[in-house]
Amino acid sequence: MHFDSRINRPTITTNDVVRPTLIEVDLSRLAENYHAIREQIGSAKIMPILKANAYGHGLVEVARLVESLGADYLGVAVLEEGILLREKGIQMPILVLGGILGNQVPYFLKYDLTITASSIEKLWQVDEIAEQLGSKAKVHLKIDTGMERIGVHYYNAGGLLEASVKCKHTDVEGIFSHFANADAADLSHARLQVERFEEVLSFYEKHSLPAPRLRHMANSGAILQLPEAYFDMVRPGLMLYGVYPSPEVARTVALRPALSWKSRVVYFKVIKPGHPVGYGSTWQSDHMVRAVTVPLGYGDGYFRSMSHKAQVLIRGKRYPVVGLISMDQIVVNIEWQSAYNDDEVVLIGEMGDEAVTVEELAEWAGTIPYEILTNINTRVPRVYIERQA
Repeated sequence: MHFDSRINRPTITTNDVVRPTLIEVDLSRLAENYHAIREQIGSAKIMPILKANAYGHGLVEVARLVESLGADYLGVAVLEEGILLREKGIQMPILVLGGILGNQVPYFLKYDLTITASSIEKLWQVDEIAEQLGSKAKVHLKIDTGMERIGVHYYNAGGLLEASVKCKHTDVEGIFSHFANADAADLSHARLQVERFEEVLSFYEKHSLPAPRLRHMANSGAILQLPEAYFDMVRPGLMLYGVYPSPEVARTVALRPALSWKSRVVYFKVIKPGHPVGYGSTWQSDHMVRAVTVPLGYGDGYFRSMSHKAQVLIRGKRYPVVGLISMDQIVVNIEWQSAYNDDEVVLIGEMGDEAVTVEELAEWAGTIPYEILTNINTRVPRVYIERQA
């Protein structure tokens, strides 16, 4: 372990980790992505989204980094994520984006976390509890412009906005919405959502009501494709980590992945023809091959649905994973090439001139990059590196 004086924290290094399977997070690349986003958005504030363990990159470490970089706000999904950040010393504003229940409100107040108010009833409940506890709540109003999850419908938002200015124990500092299709090639629905949000915001001027200070809507897709949605603040999620949200999205900001997933060869064998590999005996070779075993599996988040499709890098070359992926082990066919115990295996990341991307794993698993990253189990240790400038 070494001490990083720039951001005042101890950083786990690869040498501290005993398990050969690990996630390596390049904090320098994260910082580069952050600065590229900052340059793109002009004067708008920035709220990095750190939900689901910062998309698998490590909630606390990423929070410490973006706080040191001068981010304006943090976004998380659930109360517990916000509490953990406070307990680990994060002092910047934190918005919990998900829906709430009344019995959670005292914890929001205790830990100075910003609440998403998605209805008049919830807003009044927050205000009443804040009064009872002699405290002041911070709230952002949630407007549903086309997602149909939480939030008051845009066509019924007037009552919520009127109620918000009557709250005596609540600082309604923000109002926001969320896109359903901002990462698509066809942006017609996304632009309709912007129009609906602007229509809601016009209510304040029409009724001479004070508007919240922070209006925000733009997720990663909108940051890349819809500058008209920047408003006062943007909310980069997946793009902060160097991954584009869809194949169709315009790549107007240069990004590089910050996460690598690595392991090591723990066993080498020669497999005779006609000797099947793994559960179900689903794969066998018709000729003699060399194979290696790597200590990870679907118990770590390496999806079983990638069986017979996944590829890894060993000694700079691509090799196929063969047989069904087990909970804790995979077998890689290296044909008649060479590999040795302790050789590095790259599951996501670069080795020499080759690279395996998150997008490839998503295609093999029949899912999206978000699910690949957020499903890497917490039993896989995260280590952090910073390249010298």
